[in-house]
Amino acid sequence: MSTSTAQEHNDLGNAALHNKELNDMDFVNGHDYAPANGTNGANAYPRRRFDYGGNPLAHINTGESVRLPAFGGEFQPGLYKNINDRKFANPAPLGLSAFALTTFVLSLVNLGTEGLTAPNIVVGAAFAYGGLVQLCAGMWEMAIGNTFGATALASYGGFWIGTAIILTPGGFAIESSLEATGGSAAFLNSFGLYLMGWFIFTFLLLICTLRSTVAFFTLFFTLDLAFLMLGIAYITGAPSGAPQTACLRAGGAFGIIAAFAAWYNALAGIADSSNSFFVIPVAHFPWSEKGRERRDKVDNSAARAAESV
Repeated sequence: MSTSTAQEHNDLGNAALHNKELNDMDFVNGHDYAPANGTNGANAYPRRRFDYGGNPLAHINTGESVRLPAFGGEFQPGLYKNINDRKFANPAPLGLSAFALTTFVLSLVNLGTEGLTAPNIVVGAAFAYGGLVQLCAGMWEMAIGNTFGATALASYGGFWIGTAIILTPGGFAIESSLEATGGSAAFLNSFGLYLMGWFIFTFLLLICTLRSTVAFFTLFFTLDLAFLMLGIAYITGAPSGAPQTACLRAGGAFGIIAAFAAWYNALAGIADSSNSFFVIPVAHFPWSEKGRERRDKVDNSAARAAESV
């Protein structure tokens, strides 16, 4: 692997492009040699195939960014992993953004913003963005070997698709069918139990974030509380024929916080030295591996050098 900086990498690629010799490469000893200063051979600059070092828009991980991706931004609560040889872009910010926007919209409805009560507006976003796009992001997490990210993003993508199916007005007739057989209480109880199932699943994921960062933990903690409050709102509101208002509003408030926490973690995965003037802080827990390392309680340098973390 080249030890040059990203700027040097781009400068050399741009110089080659300026001389119109970027495609004049020799494949020597298993490496592509891009021409430097219009020459080949000994003065050529070695790089790995498909590196695209001359592209100023390329996201090139060098130095600390190779070894230390953000927990939340990578959607990986475990130890740091070397991503320099990854052939896929980081899909986590896409999945987090899809989740955040859809959750934000539904939570505003649950809060009764501008007098809104029916969640019909969220159906489109739940199918397309929070559902399909997030599901795809989860599958791409599987491709890069992130089990936690794949499980979480694909599952919540499925949640939004399922929720859209339930809430589609007239289309699938789920709500009307339940109400036809057991009244409004039948739908409220059923939807409340559905949300309680997601509360249990989110709690399992929450346990896996206890050794990560405050930003990552906050996302799952507030989301778990949102599912709990919404589940209680629908179950306890069944006799009255409408969700219990106080818990519904609480669920909406926790959902808003979860949405902004998801956007924050997405930004941590997008922003780096190539596009931002600052690094997004994610606040490592003091008992996490990174927190202990900073307090000189553990030394992971050898493991990182061996690319085992």
